[in-house]
Amino acid sequence: MRSTRSKFTGLIALTAAAALGLSACGGGTPAAEKPASGEAEAPAAAAGPVGEITAGVAYETTNYHPSNTTSALAMGTNWHVVEGLYEMNMATGEVYAALAAGDPTKVSDTEYEVTLREGAKFSDGKDVTVEDVVKSFERTMAEGNLYAGFLGFVDAVKAKDDKTVTVTLKQPFTLVKERLAVAKVVPAAASDDDLTKMPVGSGPYKYEKITESELSAVPNEHYNGPRPATVERLKWSVLKDDTARTTAAQDGSIDIMESVPADNIALLEGAGWTVDKVPGFNLPFMLFNTNKAPFNNAKVRQAFLYAVDVDKLIANNMSGEATAATSFLPKAHPNYKEAEVQYPHDVEKAKALLAEAGVADLSITLLTTDHTWIANLAPQIKNDLEAAGVKVNLQSMASSALYKDNLDIEEPTFDVAVAPGDPSVFGSDPALLMNWWYGPGKWTDYRTFWAKGDNAKFTELQNIINEAVTLEGADQQKKWDEAQDFISREVPLYPLFHRNIITAYNGEKVNGFTPIATTGLSLLDATVKQ
Repeated sequence: MRSTRSKFTGLIALTAAAALGLSACGGGTPAAEKPASGEAEAPAAAAGPVGEITAGVAYETTNYHPSNTTSALAMGTNWHVVEGLYEMNMATGEVYAALAAGDPTKVSDTEYEVTLREGAKFSDGKDVTVEDVVKSFERTMAEGNLYAGFLGFVDAVKAKDDKTVTVTLKQPFTLVKERLAVAKVVPAAASDDDLTKMPVGSGPYKYEKITESELSAVPNEHYNGPRPATVERLKWSVLKDDTARTTAAQDGSIDIMESVPADNIALLEGAGWTVDKVPGFNLPFMLFNTNKAPFNNAKVRQAFLYAVDVDKLIANNMSGEATAATSFLPKAHPNYKEAEVQYPHDVEKAKALLAEAGVADLSITLLTTDHTWIANLAPQIKNDLEAAGVKVNLQSMASSALYKDNLDIEEPTFDVAVAPGDPSVFGSDPALLMNWWYGPGKWTDYRTFWAKGDNAKFTELQNIINEAVTLEGADQQKKWDEAQDFISREVPLYPLFHRNIITAYNGEKVNGFTPIATTGLSLLDATVKQ
């Protein structure tokens, strides 16, 4: 059975509200949770968690720290174990009160108060305190943290009393509740080393085991929030290889499969599985070292994008299950605008731009991650660039090596990199998505070096984004349009295409599972059929 959803589900519910100018403190809660007016409701009586579900996942990591991990695997598993004051239902995009007792109380345009859920405890049995909340925000907002830019509008989070925290903003902001969901609350006394290896949280599940090849989680007996555990054990089997995941699905070793290769859809359907395709934000990006000539010239960066035949990549490597980027945001995003500069395959245009920039006989090293689908793109990208007159040395490596050894160092010498990314795991408003790659922090201080090498352009885009988040409705959309045009001109990093997220599951065993529009798997509502 195949299901195709035509909407970018995880984005529609969240950003449509912002685009229509609704209050950031309003909004609904997933129907399954049904808190009234933002109030957390005690879970309905049920027989309790039953059975075990095993998911075959496509990514790996050694960092599960809820305040700084960027791994698709860790993000996805942490959804079940740790909570923020607010959480986003990844299947619907709706934001609901999690550790908070209800919506933020607006004291003024720049001050909000949030009360904690009564009786909330961590899985070790200790009460969740306002000190835990404050410390968790401090970790998340620490200078240099990749998450810090998501909360850049927050001036301070402080304890008001033993049940309430005060959130002070630097400026009015229209998506307060949605952004507070970024910070996950963990025990204040927990060490960074412990949180990296196996975090303790207040969510419906608690980690039982984490190894390189498998993770498991069991119900948190102290949980009293709106989304209680539904199975006796969740397992994630790390199977980076596409063939290994497909084989595990066919032989029944797993019940849910992440990142289904389009060519394997028929195999899974033949095994009786349901395959679901959701247009997503997930993308391969081309990233430039703008601190190094000639990539400090936007014309050179544009030339590389014109050189790559994206339609051919999609047809040959993605089996058509992607859409060529016509803006930073995908077409299914409610704030999408076709960008000012488009990048159809045009070898002559690429050559002309290189000539205008005074570049000849350019030889580069193109770095890529070893994710199967990214590695499969690399040979054609190399050939396309060489057709435009650029000699390419191709190097593929694990993500950890790409960033740790080549990009996140004091004096990097790399030229260009191609890697996957999907910040929509954190949320879906345009400012969040844009600031992940173009805002203050590691991506622009290192990696692209755009904040250092071309600070005037970086500042100009930041001014556009910072103004947008104070506006609502049509006025806000005009700013999002302006930002998308700006990014299409400067392209220090830019998507090649946006992927359909293809997920499969065994419908004879699993009930209540909804595939999502981003990397990672949300199993919070999944149950085992009896």
